[in-house]
Amino acid sequence: MRSVELGRTGLRVSRLGLGLASIGGMFAAVPESQAIATIDRAWDLGIRLFDTAPVYGYGLSEQRAGLALRGRPRDRFVLCSKVGRLIEPGGPDIQPIWAEPPAGLGPRLDYSYGAVMRSFEESLERMGIDRIDILHIHDPDLDYLTASTEALRALTELRGRGTIRAISLGVNHADVAARFLRDTGSAGPDCILLAGRYSLLDQSGADELLPLCEKLGVAVIAAGVFQGGVLAQSAPQAAPEVVRRIDRLRELSRRYDVPLLAAAVQFPLAHPAVPTMVVGARSPQEITEVAAWMDYEIPSAFWDALDRR
Repeated sequence: MRSVELGRTGLRVSRLGLGLASIGGMFAAVPESQAIATIDRAWDLGIRLFDTAPVYGYGLSEQRAGLALRGRPRDRFVLCSKVGRLIEPGGPDIQPIWAEPPAGLGPRLDYSYGAVMRSFEESLERMGIDRIDILHIHDPDLDYLTASTEALRALTELRGRGTIRAISLGVNHADVAARFLRDTGSAGPDCILLAGRYSLLDQSGADELLPLCEKLGVAVIAAGVFQGGVLAQSAPQAAPEVVRRIDRLRELSRRYDVPLLAAAVQFPLAHPAVPTMVVGARSPQEITEVAAWMDYEIPSAFWDALDRR
């Protein structure tokens, strides 16, 4: 698995990273042994970028990341987590997507300086790992003012101490990330985790955010390239325009004999602002399949036809 420079962070990462929401029980429970086996298989494939968050399974994802990674050479992988939600007894900001959350615990939204510092320390404790390389401000649109001031101040302090290597945002909305970069300038994020806004189905990230990141030297980590699974399945629940677009993509894939999911994986990495991407997996087989799609030879005629469409 080829490694690349991650913008101005000074970090090198594998072109493919493993997102750890799925092993935290996103939509369906994952046994602990299977979760650890998934991370182990990713390691065997050469994946050295791992992305988790406190809210993923309310600490479960971070705990499992620690079990699988903390015995490995610390300078051989890049670990990301997030701040913005504390996991605590009676936390009120419940997300029903988690299949096996710890009893009595829940997230509480808090981007204040003190909460961010506490969240960071609790993440280290859950994982049993001595540092986090990239720390994302998670969903800053939920409290933009506090996220762009107090949370950013906390992360800047951690980076100044050498406790983290890079400040990032974890966002679903490209316009929010672009605003954050404009508002904070050179004191802002070093990289951005952008979910679902630069993919075969949705290229809204290319309107403003990706050109701005390229200009500033801010690396974009693409995520959500399968759009919540709709590219992998029939999508009767999706909006009619989305269904029509998926049908056109499938027709194009059949014409050029290109697996649609291979195109989905490779598409974001062609942009100069996107050196790497993370994909979720809940089993060793799933991450093995994604790694194989990364290596699939897609003819240039397919990409040309996609551009014309």
